Amino acid sequence: MTDRPVRVRIAPSPTGEPHIGTAYIALFNYLFAKKHGGEFILRIEDTDATRSTPEFETKVLDALKWCGLEWSEGPDIGGPYGPYRQSDRKDLYLPYVEKIVESGHGFRCFCTPERLTEMREAQRAAGKPPKYDGLCLTLSAEEVTNRMAAGEPTVVRMKIPTEGSCKFVDGVYGPVEIPWDAVDMQVLLKADGMPTYHMANVVDDHMMKITHVARGEEWLASVPKHILIYQYLGLEPPVFMHLSLMRNADKSKLSKRKNPTSISYYSALGYLPEAVMNFLGLFFIQIAEGEEMLTMDQLAAKFDPENLSKAGAIFDIQKLDWLNGRWLREGLSEEEFRSRVLAWAMENDRINQGLKLSQSRITKFGDLPDLAGFLFKSDLGLDASSFAKVKSTPEELVAIFNEVQPSLEKILEWNVESIEAELRAVADRLEKKLKVVVAPLFIAVSGSSRSLPLFDSMAILGRSVVRQRLKVAGQVVASMAGSGK
Repeated sequence: MTDRPVRVRIAPSPTGEPHIGTAYIALFNYLFAKKHGGEFILRIEDTDATRSTPEFETKVLDALKWCGLEWSEGPDIGGPYGPYRQSDRKDLYLPYVEKIVESGHGFRCFCTPERLTEMREAQRAAGKPPKYDGLCLTLSAEEVTNRMAAGEPTVVRMKIPTEGSCKFVDGVYGPVEIPWDAVDMQVLLKADGMPTYHMANVVDDHMMKITHVARGEEWLASVPKHILIYQYLGLEPPVFMHLSLMRNADKSKLSKRKNPTSISYYSALGYLPEAVMNFLGLFFIQIAEGEEMLTMDQLAAKFDPENLSKAGAIFDIQKLDWLNGRWLREGLSEEEFRSRVLAWAMENDRINQGLKLSQSRITKFGDLPDLAGFLFKSDLGLDASSFAKVKSTPEELVAIFNEVQPSLEKILEWNVESIEAELRAVADRLEKKLKVVVAPLFIAVSGSSRSLPLFDSMAILGRSVVRQRLKVAGQVVASMAGSGK
């Protein structure tokens, strides 16, 4: 442990819907800060300029606030070590990169993307792990200068020791040893002048005086790179703590391809943030049976970072449902329950937009539940009979869903216009009329062939709910195709 005042951070990338795993890691850092009387900081890591968007950044902040987490410094509130958005810190990294190059610990690399792809393919074909082969490592200073003067694109890579191993003590795993020949010559500065995650991560943690870095175990293999960068810069590294990944019941990695992973999905379905945080917090504490329902303050009181499990955190949706039910019954007064229900119905302006679309489509208020009830349902109960009136064959339906699902993932700004444009493009690629493509989507999204306008409905429901409904529908039509129905 360090003697410095504890400062921890959560540093999500705004490249998609905020993942429940982000909340899991953020909660650990938050509880760690509370336990040690330290500071919890939010930093936005948007070095991936092609995928990072302001919309996703807003979603990250909103999701973490919905979770009940509060940070003392961040892009929305500022602080003494800002800016707290990496794209706003671009000019701060270059001196550190130059120091590594000038001290002989980094080098310029002119390899083209095409050469690197061929190199990695050849290594895989030979049964070797793909990593940089060091072609530019021996370039003379004169050749580097001439090629840069000619405007040739270049990146900066870090040198890696050729012998021995990196030894360090992890706050969860204890002593760890990783051989240097398993570590790649990481790019530190990209051709566009932006640092890679690894370089920016180290510089930001140093400048923001971060004392402990707690993150998922998938980053354990990156520690040697980070330790080297700290050494090359003559800086003190933080204490590293790597938490076991959340996994499905079958021990597979929790991913959106198998299960809902977006925080917004759980919010949209009416889970309480208290229950979600309670559920995630149980992974970090030791309790007796019957003590499961805990507030954030109670979680902090029982939190013991010295006694963490390395077995893996199993995301048991049934346990989350059970905890959420207890919070609804025992954690809310009648007045709070009514208030929460109304707030949930208003989320994403859902009820107002739903009523607006319904007004011209009903003859009496009693028609509303059948027409717009899908906007509030957790499960549509789809089966093969749901698609009985669709004219496409099961095989055609499978092809439609297989094309639609990944296509919608590419949409950066989720709105009526972008959804419509993407689905029209899907119809063109499949060489089908738009109505043929959207017919099964109506059922997938609403559970009925008679519903509110599809594009508007998808926009109201939100990306994470639509993603899950399409996945469920895709499984149904796949079973239909497999059984010959």
